[in-house]
Formats: sequence, C-alpha cells, structure tokens
Amino acid sequence: MNLNSNSQLEQEVTPGQESQAERNLPRVVSAASARSRRVYDSVADLIADPENPTPMIRLSERSRPSPDFDIYVKLERNNPFGSIKDRTALYLLNGTRLDEGQILTEPTAGNTGIALAALANSRGIPVELALPDGTPEEKKALLRFLGAELHEVEDELCPLFPTEGARGVVKSLVESQAFNGRYVSPNQYENELNVEAHYRTTGPEIWNQTEGKIDYFFAAFGTCGTITGVARCLKERNPAIKIIGVEPESRNHKLSGIKKISDLPDEHKPKILDYALIDEIVAVKDRDAYEAGIRLARDEGIMVGPTTGALLHAAKVIGAESSGTAVVIAPDDATKYISAYAEYL
Repeated sequence: MNLNSNSQLEQEVTPGQESQAERNLPRVVSAASARSRRVYDSVADLIADPENPTPMIRLSERSRPSPDFDIYVKLERNNPFGSIKDRTALYLLNGTRLDEGQILTEPTAGNTGIALAALANSRGIPVELALPDGTPEEKKALLRFLGAELHEVEDELCPLFPTEGARGVVKSLVESQAFNGRYVSPNQYENELNVEAHYRTTGPEIWNQTEGKIDYFFAAFGTCGTITGVARCLKERNPAIKIIGVEPESRNHKLSGIKKISDLPDEHKPKILDYALIDEIVAVKDRDAYEAGIRLARDEGIMVGPTTGALLHAAKVIGAESSGTAVVIAPDDATKYISAYAEYL
C-alpha cells in the first residue's frame, strides 16, 4: 500500500456522518502531510535539505576554547547513508545520464561511494568504485555489503597527481576504448553539482539554524564541494563570516577523505574549490585530530570521525583568541573509524 498516495479514502467526513465502525478505523491522512509523518516513497527522500535539516548540537562550556566562543557541531551522520556525502551523491546521480547497460564508477575515500552505491541500488544501477587501500576497513565492508565491485589501489590518501591512484583507475575505465563507453563517472572532483548540493542545502540549513548568527565556518578540504558550496551561500548573506579550511599537516596522513592542498601547483589544485572564499587554512596533525574526536565522545557523548576531530582542534585553536559563534561540520560518525581510533585509545 502506498502511504503517500491520494485516494478517495482521504476525503474528509463530517463528524456525525460516519458510523461507529468508521470511527474505529485508523485515519488516512493526505499526501501533503506524509512528509511531516516521515513516510516516504524512496530512501533518497531522507537525504537532508532545508526543510529536513541535519541537527546541530551546541557544545558545553567544557568543550569550548573560551567562554565567548560558541561551537555548534552539525551532525551529517543523520543522513540515511551516514554522511554528508549523501547530499553530493544525490545531486551527482540526478545529474548524470546513464543508459541501459552502462556502469556507474567513481573514485572514493568511502563516503561518496557508500552513498552512490546505496542510491544506485535503489535505482537498479550497477556500481564499480576505486578507492585507496588505506581506506578504513569499516568503509570497505559497507561497500561490499552494498554489493559494489571494488578496485582497491595502492594509493596515498592524499595523492599529488589527479591522474594517479583511484582517480587514475576511474579515468582509465571511462576513457578506455576497450570498454566502449561502458563506464560513466560523475567526477565529484570537478563536477559543479558537488558544490551546488551544499550551496542549496547545507549552507541554507546552517544559516537558518543559526538564525544568521554565525561568525566562523569550519570544513575540511576533500573534493572541496562542501566548503565551496557552504562558503558561497553564507558569504552571499554575510561577507564577514570567516571560512576556515582544514587540512592534514602532511600528505602522508591517516585522515580518510581529507586532503592537503597547500603548496600544490595550480594544475593540481581542486578545480571546484573557490580559493577567494577561504579566509584561513589550518593544518592539523593526525594525533590532534584523533584525540579531539575521542575527547568529544568522552566529554559530550558525541561520536564523530577523525575529520571532525581535526575541525574541532582547528576551531579550538582559532577560538582561543577569538569570540563569536562557529559551526563545525561533522561529515560522518565514529563507527567507520573504530579500527583507526584503536591506535589512540
């Protein structure tokens, strides 16, 4: 039975006109109220948007660097596939044409792949993904659970050249004449839909949830869709908002999904990153990131991944000498990184 459908059963009945038996029946509510009842036709409808935002939590005083610096953590794990990349994957898939017999392929550090695989499954689309062998085992297991075919590549989590590693594998699949156009990649690293997803959803959500009272926004450099889309949205509303980009201290790191972009030659910089929107870049050591994530779990009961730990560490560095309100993106949660956290416990 389709709980969202309109039907003659939805016609209102004036009290007194119905029989006792009818009064004992459960009410059928109109399709207009289906979303308010959280009844959906597709798992994709659960992905956050300004009408259905992911929650934000204000950290307590013991987690703030100073009494005058408020930190709000936006929990993207509340998306149906567990990360902020659910938003990106939906926009990418909706904007990518796939004909019958074609295969969706994409390089991924895990989260985009998980979301693409789940969405593709809901549409009957086959998926093959390339990912670094350093990707956390929990993410690999989730991708296999979803039935995605994986190409694991000996690859740094932060490769220098866009044509090497997982990105190079996908480029070969898409461009090889031997496959005759069988593979199609949305190319999240260069696709403006990655930016649009956050310009139209994540950014407006943050503005609405803070009622425009935000002074700092912290996000990591990865594909750079999140930081560019949110920054563009927020600065259009208030150019004084400071956008802080966070990166690992070195290219050889253990922070899945986050990239070091400083000192890259222009041809290797992320194509969708608008550098003019970035006010400051903070580099974070692995240990500082993991330990900040552990402290958040033990002080606030909020379980986040190490990327969020890196952002929190950066927010505390900035906040120690500043005042205002900061929003930190928590791209996912701790469950995908327990094996990585073990080294720091």
